[in-house]
Amino acid sequence: MFDSVLVANRGEIAVRVFRTLRRLGVRSVAVYTAADAGARHVREADEALRVPSYLDIEAVVGAALASGARAVHPGYGFLAENTGFARACDEAGLVFVGPPAEAIDAMGDKIRAKATVAAAGVPVVPGSSLGGLSDTELAEAASKVGLPVLIKPSAGGGGKGMRLVRDAADLPEAIASARREARGSFGDDTLLVERFVENPRHIEIQVFADAHGDAVHLGERECSLQRRHQKIIEEAPSPLLDAAARDRMGAAAVAAAQSVGYVGAGTVEYIVSADRPDEFFFMEMNTRLQVEHPVTELVTGLDLVELQLRVAAGHPLPLAQADVRLDGHAIEARVYAEDPSRGFLPTGGRVLALAEPDAARVDSGLDPGTEIGGSYDPMLAKVVVHGADRAEALRRLDRALASYTLLGVQANVGFLRALLSHPSVVSGDLDTGLVERALDDLLAGAAVPPEAFAAAALERMLALEPGDSGDPWAVPDGWRPGAHAWTPWIITPSGGDPVEVRVQGRAASARVRIGDDPPVDAALTATPSGLALSYGGRTIPFAAARDGHTLWLGREGHAWALTEHVRAEGGATSAAAGDGVLRSPMPGTVLAVKAAEGDHVDAGQPLVVVEAMKMEHTVTAPLAGVVASLPVRAGAQVALDAVLAVIEEA
Repeated sequence: MFDSVLVANRGEIAVRVFRTLRRLGVRSVAVYTAADAGARHVREADEALRVPSYLDIEAVVGAALASGARAVHPGYGFLAENTGFARACDEAGLVFVGPPAEAIDAMGDKIRAKATVAAAGVPVVPGSSLGGLSDTELAEAASKVGLPVLIKPSAGGGGKGMRLVRDAADLPEAIASARREARGSFGDDTLLVERFVENPRHIEIQVFADAHGDAVHLGERECSLQRRHQKIIEEAPSPLLDAAARDRMGAAAVAAAQSVGYVGAGTVEYIVSADRPDEFFFMEMNTRLQVEHPVTELVTGLDLVELQLRVAAGHPLPLAQADVRLDGHAIEARVYAEDPSRGFLPTGGRVLALAEPDAARVDSGLDPGTEIGGSYDPMLAKVVVHGADRAEALRRLDRALASYTLLGVQANVGFLRALLSHPSVVSGDLDTGLVERALDDLLAGAAVPPEAFAAAALERMLALEPGDSGDPWAVPDGWRPGAHAWTPWIITPSGGDPVEVRVQGRAASARVRIGDDPPVDAALTATPSGLALSYGGRTIPFAAARDGHTLWLGREGHAWALTEHVRAEGGATSAAAGDGVLRSPMPGTVLAVKAAEGDHVDAGQPLVVVEAMKMEHTVTAPLAGVVASLPVRAGAQVALDAVLAVIEEA
């Protein structure tokens, strides 16, 4: 075993690898950029060295040599599937904890990978098998395969650059957009086209191979619950497969790995029709540890990082296929910095309060004070549970998410709970389009509840009370001879419209009226963990954190950012934005501007494309009219809600 390992990554995966290194008594080395100087993974390593970028191969290899590390674990993302990095490690005398560069090359190119595994007898999805196709040739290939098709990059993965096309008229824009995103994400805009399998399920097989010619599979993971072609909930085993199907898919995955001389951990991903579970097709092989590896660890009892290290050190696999057992059921939920109600656009901010669940495994790189920006993938943490069966695991995951508190950064925890309770998820009737089809239902409970508005207004009242002065004129409770007047507040939830909240009395004993709703008896007190609200006969605890004029409240996995605006002096106020103002839905970079000042545009016409965290978002005209102002250009950095264009109605 190695005595020192450098982890060429950041965030939750770096912290997770360090955990195994500590258990094995191996010294851990981190790398970090200037922006990550205070990050959790830096503090948890035995030594940390600064590099200009996590993608700087020369700097990362130099850091490993300077630290005395004997091996480099790449995690996932960044350089994990970079053949140049694997070769650079080898040339420097470092052990790359991953497969040989030749295997990464063979599986990294999807076109070559399909040809390789097909020759080994693994079923592949019908589609184009040639690289270097022009836009016209891609469109012709799509027509031959038959719509619907998936346009996808040959290099890279994670759903980036992937486009589903059902109508031939949409092919030119889909191809152009996919090329642009592939070029930005992977430096390679080569595309391929595949037949789209209707009602598809995404099922993958974990494989392990050693340098002595032995290989096994460790069962499957069901990864069909996705948004934007990226996974959000994964589980093992799949509720779709029986033992016979598992054996067939596992044997094919092992054959795929052995066809390229694979060594280490890898995952063979299949597309399986929900209507025909006996039919499966190879999609790609990820030549690294997967984000969702914890569910396999929980059902097999194996530490996959330890297996990676031992295989990389030249040890034989410690188990044969007959030794692999799957015990119970495991489910993982990915916590993302994103807003599901705004199309899963990435968010950001500073972590003001954090309480991760005790009754679950949490792989996380977060700490209070962590700054979440737009430079890296929006995944923040993973919450993973194990149960005797699937129903128990679902219940445990829901309760774990209900106890998850994250304030200061808008995240998807509440959405995950809604998804877990959806009837199709509960029954195991899954496919990759489920989230999109059920999105309206899943977001139905996302509105800010009235008790949160009440707590925000009373928290302001509580903060302004001068204590035990005894002077009724110093208390902002609307006191006057005969009766208390109503004290009005204007509170705006993130991404929502302002709401008038009126309070009569003091925070400890008040009546609260939200908008035009009837008044409700309420009281608020501070607690060690936040706030306790009595509202209409119910006692409701909140986690709370203040950031300037914004109060963050958290409860049962949900979090709301409520901003106090100008206090109302009379009737209700309105803060609707101008109908023709286009604002950026996320902080990011302007990739394309599709109009010019003075142009006549139609409602819904694409005007500006903004990218953040490798995700593109097209902003369209809200009405028909003339472009009166267009203050942004391609390449410009824009903040959340920055003005992109102004349309004057014709």
